[in-house]
Amino acid sequence: MGPPQIPMKILLHRGSPRMFAAAVAAALCLEPLALLCAQTAAPALPIEETSVVTAPPAPKQGGLRPIRESPEMIAAALRGIPSPPAGPFEESWQSIAQNYQDPDWFRNGKFGIMMHWGIYSVPAHGSEWYVRYMYGGNVLAGDKGNSTNASVVQWHTEHFGPPTQFGYKDFLPMYTAAKWDPDAWAALFKKAGARYVLAPGEHHDGFSNWDSAINPYNAKNYGPKRDLVGDLIKALEKAGLKTGVSNHSSIHFDFIPPLPGSDQYDPKWAAFYNVADRSDTARTKFLHDWVAKNLELIDKYHPDMLWFDMSGGRNWDPLKLRVAAYYFNRAKEWGKEVAISAKTDAFVTGQIMDYEREGRAPMELTDWVWQPDDPITNKFGFVQGMPPYPADQFVWKLVENVSKNGNLLLNVSPRADGTIPPEQQDVLLAIGRWLDVNGEAIYGSRPWIKYGEGPAADAAAATMVAAKANGFAGRLNGQNQGGPETLGGGLPRHGYKPADIRFTTRGDTLYATIMAWPPDAVVITSLAAGQPVQGKVKKVQLLGHDGDLAFTQDAEGLKVKFPADKPCDYAYVLKLTGLKL
Repeated sequence: MGPPQIPMKILLHRGSPRMFAAAVAAALCLEPLALLCAQTAAPALPIEETSVVTAPPAPKQGGLRPIRESPEMIAAALRGIPSPPAGPFEESWQSIAQNYQDPDWFRNGKFGIMMHWGIYSVPAHGSEWYVRYMYGGNVLAGDKGNSTNASVVQWHTEHFGPPTQFGYKDFLPMYTAAKWDPDAWAALFKKAGARYVLAPGEHHDGFSNWDSAINPYNAKNYGPKRDLVGDLIKALEKAGLKTGVSNHSSIHFDFIPPLPGSDQYDPKWAAFYNVADRSDTARTKFLHDWVAKNLELIDKYHPDMLWFDMSGGRNWDPLKLRVAAYYFNRAKEWGKEVAISAKTDAFVTGQIMDYEREGRAPMELTDWVWQPDDPITNKFGFVQGMPPYPADQFVWKLVENVSKNGNLLLNVSPRADGTIPPEQQDVLLAIGRWLDVNGEAIYGSRPWIKYGEGPAADAAAATMVAAKANGFAGRLNGQNQGGPETLGGGLPRHGYKPADIRFTTRGDTLYATIMAWPPDAVVITSLAAGQPVQGKVKKVQLLGHDGDLAFTQDAEGLKVKFPADKPCDYAYVLKLTGLKL
């Protein structure tokens, strides 16, 4: 008899986390322990894509890896792991659903920053998946034998020697962080308008950026020879920012392809690469250490968020529940509101939904909070010669997301020496200048009864009608939902028009963000006489502009006369008072 299956209509459930957990338990008729041991197919190995905003997704490569984590293996992995401290959260999805709520700081903060910074920042070629590619893993999307874009193996051989002679660990002396100033980073992020920042914990390569007693391959012992996570969190807290740690390590065990004759089999480094021994015993230790490292991060740094690059698969549930219950109960002791963010249904409940890149972000108003982790360049890690996208794109993404009940988590790409490229800093500072003028429409805001109006919103709605007809059903199966006129996330393919308007609220104040500067006036059709809106607009202001704006309101809509000069760049916020929201 196979493992119990969660019905598809439950997996695509759109209600609250508490409702979702109850639906899962009811559907399976399981006691909590049985639910934890229910197995589903493990997720496929991740496939890197080119920018989903500017290009189609790369074709998927490879298949599902076999399920390896039996209940017995999971139980063995948890031996010696501390139990959660006393508190309201028990190791069951039901308990977490009953006790968890999304933190106010996340719902109010709207804009966060994360980063990819590690050994892969040294070669600065290809992407942050360099370790996979240099040992002969799947080539980068777009290589395909193109002589102008050689494979990473060839590039590595030309610059450093064959990977059998110069291994990934040989980059460590060059991963110096020699010019790193965590206080300068914190000041930059605060000036950019971010309210929370995630330190780079561990990527798929298995190298920990903190002073770890669990993983000897860490930044205190090698490379920078300092606690990068700890030093950054101290600087962020001193600057008044919320903190977190990103963790991509759950797929490390299978991530690096074997290359006979390479340093993967050097006894000193074999445990770093996890290639020489992929037995069940080694995998059990890997699972044990995954939990132990998370508990170590929790106890050492008291982060406000744990962010995981991982998706569903119920066979890991006891491990995830140990981490979640431990974290949430520790936070109760600290007097903190904390959050876990991950992809799809990695955590059945108690999770803020993360979408990888804006192209997978919702294109409609949601009843759950979320964030896309979106890179400032085409790749997440620093790649030499790869410029950032312009600031306007990130301002537009922020406005789009906040209007739909989401945040924006922007990824920056530092160099190996700890400097953030000036062109990336320029983008961050430009976002900050926009927020200096218009932040009151973003921070602490909540969605209105509709997220927006105009041709881009109409195109997004048409795209979603088609997507739903093809089986799209909500938060768990978010994909690149672009259509003929719209990109994933709802951005228009051919630019915004003055009729494109996005809404947010604070109390009874309605903010209408005009996504392109109008030649003379705008008409907000959602505020036409006879629309289901209580109250009447009494005052219209343009943030950043002195004085009130002239307006009329009739059956066509609220018509607002704009001044001659722009108060800022990118998008323009009208503040409307007098309504009863």
